[in-house]
Amino acid sequence: MPLRARLTGLPAVRAVSHAVSAAHRFVYLAPEAAEEAAALGVADPGPAYLAYRSAALGAVPWQVTLAAFYNFSPRAVRAMAGVWDVAPPERWQAARFVAAGRAMRRAGVRLTDDRLGEARALIDPVVARADYAGKVLAAANASVALPSDPLVALWQQITVVREWRGDAHLVVLADNGLGPCDCLVLHTASDLLPTALVRATRQWDDEEWAAATARLAARGWLDSDALLTDAGSAARERIEVETDEHCAALWAPAGDAGAHRLASLIAPIADAFAVAGTFPAVRQAPVRRAAGAYGTAAGGAL
Repeated sequence: MPLRARLTGLPAVRAVSHAVSAAHRFVYLAPEAAEEAAALGVADPGPAYLAYRSAALGAVPWQVTLAAFYNFSPRAVRAMAGVWDVAPPERWQAARFVAAGRAMRRAGVRLTDDRLGEARALIDPVVARADYAGKVLAAANASVALPSDPLVALWQQITVVREWRGDAHLVVLADNGLGPCDCLVLHTASDLLPTALVRATRQWDDEEWAAATARLAARGWLDSDALLTDAGSAARERIEVETDEHCAALWAPAGDAGAHRLASLIAPIADAFAVAGTFPAVRQAPVRRAAGAYGTAAGGAL
């Protein structure tokens, strides 16, 4: 097993990665994000999402955002052209923090000062000691000054490690020969996200989707009905494990016990939003649900 996989046990890496993703994702679905974007002058959710998530990069051309986001089609990301003229990235970043804080207060996220302090004591060394070589979105988010609100500051540190895993995952996808559309087809074939939602947001056209489906079928990962095969399920899990291996070094400052403890400490964030009905129902495959169950095989599903 590679050295990096021994630094932190893979079950701990998987557990904390799951918790981090769950605690982070509300910002893309909460109504507060749409409201703050509209206040900046962008009512279209597509460009708003792209601006929010890439604001940490600065006023980069849309092509740079496309490269960092991987699984979006060029036509989807091109729609953000001009958002920096509406408002500069620092205003988008500030609006993102405002939206996150408002949403967490509205959903009733309750983390005591002791829990916040313990969570920061675990996650701050991870962020501070991380190797950011090749981790574009993680590095950009690590450079953002933390807000004064302690809960939002914790959420921003969660964002850094969430994007770190996503950046690492893109390397694994490319190494396994899964292009931007291919990884989405594989993800939706696992019945973890509705195809219609993914197609609407990533905007791959019928011809591109069909070509990706054919490539996966040729590899034996999809059957004639475009459903996931056993080989495809195994491939998705292998990709997740390889991503876990990349992330083992990231979580070394926390260790196994710290990673599991952090997962427990931040769980109330996702729990509050689930109770508040923030997340739309997501289909889950009844048999092969374990394969890549944390959503990263789409190159960052949200």
